[in-house]
Amino acid sequence: MEFKDYYTTLDIKKDATQDEVKRAYRKLARKYHPDVNKAADAEQRFKEVGEAYEVLQDTEKRAAYDKFGSNWQSGQDFKPPPDWDNGFEFQGGGYTEADSSQFSDFFESLFGRQSEFSHQDPSQGRQAPFYGKGQDLHAKISISLEDSYNGSKQTLTLQRPTVDASGHVRTTPHSLHVTIPKGVIEGQRIRLEGQGAAGSHDGANGDLYLEVTITEHAHFSVDKRDIHLTLPISPWEAALGATVPVPTLGGTVELKIPAGSQTGKKMRLKGRGIASRTMSGDQFVTIAITVPTPENDEQRELYRKMKETMLFNPRTTLGMSS
Repeated sequence: MEFKDYYTTLDIKKDATQDEVKRAYRKLARKYHPDVNKAADAEQRFKEVGEAYEVLQDTEKRAAYDKFGSNWQSGQDFKPPPDWDNGFEFQGGGYTEADSSQFSDFFESLFGRQSEFSHQDPSQGRQAPFYGKGQDLHAKISISLEDSYNGSKQTLTLQRPTVDASGHVRTTPHSLHVTIPKGVIEGQRIRLEGQGAAGSHDGANGDLYLEVTITEHAHFSVDKRDIHLTLPISPWEAALGATVPVPTLGGTVELKIPAGSQTGKKMRLKGRGIASRTMSGDQFVTIAITVPTPENDEQRELYRKMKETMLFNPRTTLGMSS
């Protein structure tokens, strides 16, 4: 996927005001409108101009786009990091001009997820000025797997995009204290009452919804409330059976390995996943037999004796005799 330089598309500088963005769009939209311009590439250029305007005229999208855009050039191979928009506050009103299907894969990879916020309570969002209550805002935050399991208290600094008196887009730091509930999982939202946009005419502030993502862990992977771990064991532990220590998010436990276990065998530690007040996940342990490399003649001789004594051929399951 190619990175798109929306400023180049609209032929404006990166410090252009919002009014300059609007004027540039109107000029180019008239120039490339298919009803006016019959050139073969006019329709495609018209769509590109519309997509660039969709991002740059929107204060929140532009601020998020600017966060990483300076590190890329138009046409470069691009894949957005999974947490590229962490810490940015969005009103979450959906798309302003057209459905996202009319835009490029580049646009969809960055802003497609915002569409999930477009189905709001009718008393919120764009209805807010009528009721006097401020806009509800949304932001994505990353927490550790340990925070998900245990809960935590954190101080976060989010970026709230605004337009200053000169018409330039700026971001204002917004620090707040957050309690991460024990048992919150990927994709869930934490509601912070009154931490959204200010209300009008003495109306109440909106709320702030923090969408949770969980950062990659060095040893565990997570699937909703279930925890997964690949456990290395020795050949003799697998062959003879053993009781071995296994790390979990709640501490080390002893796991009994049955004799004759093979790589890929999955075992469950009930209730050792992420727990909330009403439900609990499990931890699944997948065995991986690790074969030691012989480092001296004595160890090599041991392997030779095993070969002669056991007459074992692991390929018989494939219908092979040798």
